[in-house]
Amino acid sequence: MLTPPDLSQDAIRQCLSEAYGLNDAQVRFMPLGADVNSAAFRIDAADGAAYFLKLRRGEFDPSVVAVPAFLHHDQGIEAVMAPLPTTAGPLSVRREGFDWALYPFFDGANGFERALGDTQWRALGAALAAVHRTELPEALSATLPRERYAHHSREGVRRYQRRFINGVNDMNGDDIVRRFFAFWEAHAEDIDTIVYRSEQLASILLERPPRLVPCHADLHAGNVLTGDAGNASDQGRLSIVDWDMLMLAPKERDLMFIGGGVGHAWNQPAQEALFFEGYGATDIDAVALTHYRYERITKDILEICDQVFDTAASTQDREEALRQMTAQFQPDDVVAIAHRSYEAVT
Repeated sequence: MLTPPDLSQDAIRQCLSEAYGLNDAQVRFMPLGADVNSAAFRIDAADGAAYFLKLRRGEFDPSVVAVPAFLHHDQGIEAVMAPLPTTAGPLSVRREGFDWALYPFFDGANGFERALGDTQWRALGAALAAVHRTELPEALSATLPRERYAHHSREGVRRYQRRFINGVNDMNGDDIVRRFFAFWEAHAEDIDTIVYRSEQLASILLERPPRLVPCHADLHAGNVLTGDAGNASDQGRLSIVDWDMLMLAPKERDLMFIGGGVGHAWNQPAQEALFFEGYGATDIDAVALTHYRYERITKDILEICDQVFDTAASTQDREEALRQMTAQFQPDDVVAIAHRSYEAVT
């Protein structure tokens, strides 16, 4: 969310006091991410400690806080950011129409803002390998969504394709919609190819019994925070955050981000090599890897369309959606990389 939610700072302070025992805290909104249903705040407590507060609107699955806590505390995977419990014990609290989760504040930068150093790439690989090796207790694994290769995103994009073919493409002359539709028309054939290939590869994967492992499922550079690689004491420090899309899936669900170019980052072979030094030797299903790259683009296109055509969304959020749409089709970005993966498979 790039604009603050309709929630007063007094209401936030009251909840922090009642749920977490933090009194007289300073609250600062952080315009992060493209998710219009999530808001982030930096919280500075009276004792000098800093925290990260995340508010989620809509349906909430408690496993997105319970599983990271298990990975961090029970499995010792320090790179997994785990939420802090409330004074009553739960890992989240429901207030003001949001689900609240509080985390330690990681003083660093995300992978879009600062490139990972060699040690950090290896550390990320080792951390993700540990996550993928974890056998979750039945009480946790039973609550997680499982990979079904669902067609929700593909059908969503096709609905917009039909809508545009039928001439429903403007909102009373809205300039953002006009620019969006002009871009769509110029790339309509490529968009159709993306959706088709995602479905084609999914049909192949449905014939294979997958080995499911815990997956972050949204492991782009923005969800990996790092310390300063130029500082000797900070070189290996990193934190994997935002586990909202956590699921049980083939490991390629996460591995597709390494070299996948989401956000025009992590698109260099040397980075992949360093990551797999930490991850370790593994067999990679190239069909699954390619499917997930196309499926991610399809999902992003659907969410971008929803945001551009959302009359309740802010101008900043809609402009950001349009920027993300155009960026995906740049050289060495996600579309070009997915096409290269497909050519290698076929």
